[in-house]
Amino acid sequence: MKIKVSIIMPAYNAAVTIEESIQSVIAQTYPHWELLIIDDGSTDTTLKIIKQAADNDIRIRIFLNKNNQGVAASRNEGIKKANGEYIAFLDSDDLWHKDKLKKHLSFIKENNAIISYTATAYIRNGIPSNYVLRAVNKFTRSDLMKRNIISCSSVVVKREVMLRYLFPVHYKKIHEDFVSWQNILTEVEVAYGLDEPLLTYRMSTDTKSSKRITSAIMTFNAYRCVGYNIIISFFLTLRYTKHSMSKRYMIRTGS
Repeated sequence: MKIKVSIIMPAYNAAVTIEESIQSVIAQTYPHWELLIIDDGSTDTTLKIIKQAADNDIRIRIFLNKNNQGVAASRNEGIKKANGEYIAFLDSDDLWHKDKLKKHLSFIKENNAIISYTATAYIRNGIPSNYVLRAVNKFTRSDLMKRNIISCSSVVVKREVMLRYLFPVHYKKIHEDFVSWQNILTEVEVAYGLDEPLLTYRMSTDTKSSKRITSAIMTFNAYRCVGYNIIISFFLTLRYTKHSMSKRYMIRTGS
């Protein structure tokens, strides 16, 4: 029996990029998937685009939030409605390599992995970067505490586990995926990393200081959410931010 994968895609005003993201799923060489798109109250043509895609492929399912609830709540809704044994995530502006699921599921089988991820390639301002965020074969909670190399759109995780560690919705500013991976890795010994860039992540070109401050606040809130006190969270956030700034520099320069 073939393993079915449920792909969760939240979408909010994503008309510029979502069609290409959907096509990267349809192009998968592994066919046993369903794509759950949760429209989070879009006001542009996102809904029209995803309805056209669903009309052409019965594996695509659409769910509508009555009002904007945020990416964490939208992902959680998709997880609860999923039928697959495994959950995968793909944001509405990211892209998968056509062999992503085929190679990833083979890797999962080889390692008996509960949660796994891949290396990440980047597009910045429409131009591919030469930099690749490498995956580590065995990535622990302690490793994750120092830096997050687990790109959400690369993750595949057993649904039964993801249901126990849904994305937090009680914070407005938080890296919700970072919190869930931390929580999962309290139960699961390691996240296995496939060191091949099967995900392409669209990098924001916004370098305003306000954006960086918001990201730091989100990181701090994530550490607090998983149980660290204020002082430890502050110093962990400083270390995390240093790694993040270094990564952004390497993406920008291609080094």
